[in-house]
Amino acid sequence: MASVSLRGIRKDYGDNPVIKGIDLDIGDGQLVVFVGPSGCGKSTLLRIIAGLEDVTEGRLEIGGTPSNEVAPSERGIAMVFQSYALYPHMTVAENMGFALKLAKVPRAEIAERVGRAAEILQIGHLLDRKPKALSGGQRQRVAIGRAIVRKPAVFLFDEPLSNLDAALRAQTRVELARLHRELGATMIYVTHDQVEAMTLGQRIVVFNGGRIEQVGTPVELYERPANLFVAGFLGAPRMNFLAATLVGEEGDIATVRIENGALAAVAADADHAAVGAKVTLGVRPEHLRLLRAESSTAEGIRGTVSLVEYLGDVTLAYVQVDGAPELIAVKCSAAATAPPAGSAVLLAFDAAQAFLFGPDGAAMPARARSGRTALASQ
Repeated sequence: MASVSLRGIRKDYGDNPVIKGIDLDIGDGQLVVFVGPSGCGKSTLLRIIAGLEDVTEGRLEIGGTPSNEVAPSERGIAMVFQSYALYPHMTVAENMGFALKLAKVPRAEIAERVGRAAEILQIGHLLDRKPKALSGGQRQRVAIGRAIVRKPAVFLFDEPLSNLDAALRAQTRVELARLHRELGATMIYVTHDQVEAMTLGQRIVVFNGGRIEQVGTPVELYERPANLFVAGFLGAPRMNFLAATLVGEEGDIATVRIENGALAAVAADADHAAVGAKVTLGVRPEHLRLLRAESSTAEGIRGTVSLVEYLGDVTLAYVQVDGAPELIAVKCSAAATAPPAGSAVLLAFDAAQAFLFGPDGAAMPARARSGRTALASQ
C-alpha cells in the first residue's frame, strides 16, 4: 500500500479553474472520502491522482515517489468507476483476470488471485456466470474484484454505488468497509452522498468550489464544523440556520437575537465579533425540543408546525418561524407524538448544543461545554 501527497494542486480548463490549490496528505492504509456537491472538483482530483488528468500546477506523490509525469499504468493504482464496464461476452472470472492476462501473468497465478478476490467479495459461486446473469450489486462486486486482483498500492472509487438502489447501497457500504479492514488498503472514495461519507470514511475531505473546506473524522466534522458550508452539508436533515444579531457575551455564553425577536444563548467564543454583528445561529434537528405553546410556561422560539413526517424510528416536524426563509426541522423520538400540523409550538435547545457562525461564515467554537438552557425570551 502507499501514501498519497498533494501539494499546491491546481487544474484549469482554459480560463476556468476547477481545482484551486489543494494540499492534502493521505496516509498509508487509510480510507479517505472526498465529498461535496456536484461540480466541486472531487472527481477531477481523483482523476488527477489516477493520471487521467494532467495537473496545471502542483506536485503529486504516490508512495513517496513524484508521480506527475508517471503513466497511469505505472502508478500502482486501480480505479472503480460508477459504470461497471464489464465485458458482456466474458465470464466473471475472465472479467476479473483480463488485465492480468494482458500483462502476461501466468495462468495459475491469475486463477489464484481471482479465486482469492472472489472469496473476499463472496462471489466465488458466480465465477462462471456472465454479466447479464448478475444483479447490479453483483456486477459492482465484480468490478471491485477486477481492481483487487491487480494488487494496487491505492484503490480509487468514483461514486461506485450511485447506480444501486437505496437498500443495496447500504449493504454494499458495509461490504466496502469490511473489504478495507481485510485488505488494509489505501482507499480514496468519491461521493456526493454525505451518508456514504459519514459511514465509510476514516477521514472525510469536504470540497466546495474547487477548494477543501475541512478535513477530519466523521465525528470531528459533525460536532465541530469549521464553517456554515460544512455544517449544512453533513447531516440529514441538515442543520437549521437562523439569521441573528450578537447582543452580548458573558463568560462562555454568547447571547443573540434572532429575527423574530427571540433571545438565544449559545456556548461560543464571540470575542472577535462586535456587539451588533450579523451572525448565524445553527441547531441540528435532533437537538431541538418541541413544546406546546398553549400548555407551556417555558420560553422559546415561537413557530407553527407546517408538516409532520413519520419515518418509523423518528418523526420529523417542520416548523415555520417568522423571519426564517426555510422551515425548521425537528427530530422527535419515535415514542413522542409530534404536534399536528397547524399547532403553535415553542422551540428550545441547550446552549452547548447550538452553533454560532460569524459574519464571514466561520464557526465560533465553544470554549467550554454548558448545559444552560438556550432560550431566554421571545
